[in-house]
Amino acid sequence: MSSKKKLLIVCSKGTLDMAYPPFMMATTAASMDWEVHLYFTFWGMDIITNSKALKISPVGNPSLGIPNIIGVIPGMTAVATWMMKRKMREINMPTLDSLIDMAKQAGVKFHACSPTMKLSGITKADLIPQCDDIIGAATFIDLAADDAVTLFV
Repeated sequence: MSSKKKLLIVCSKGTLDMAYPPFMMATTAASMDWEVHLYFTFWGMDIITNSKALKISPVGNPSLGIPNIIGVIPGMTAVATWMMKRKMREINMPTLDSLIDMAKQAGVKFHACSPTMKLSGITKADLIPQCDDIIGAATFIDLAADDAVTLFV
């Protein structure tokens, strides 16, 4: 058993706004010398596929300040995504690709969910090169069993 503190984060959502929190926490914990694992499952797999094109939905996202009815207008998802990316640039927030690279450089381990891959038709070739391995729930539970802080995002 490692003497390092351990953080495991289940990344289950594949929107731009939900991709950032796991990477912010992971890079912070890694900088504090924690052992960190990110487990990508269901829609979270979108974050680690080569074809990722993460967006922000204006529907059901009350913090955007956009009425839900606006979300039915064609193109509003693209507008909301553009607005969020512009705001992120204005405050010098790193891009998601930069956060992925920062996490890898800090030693964060990336795990893809094998059942989700089968369900979604995702192959190993579809994954970004930073992905360390493909594991199932049993392996994830084993990782979490040793005094780990486990978060579900």
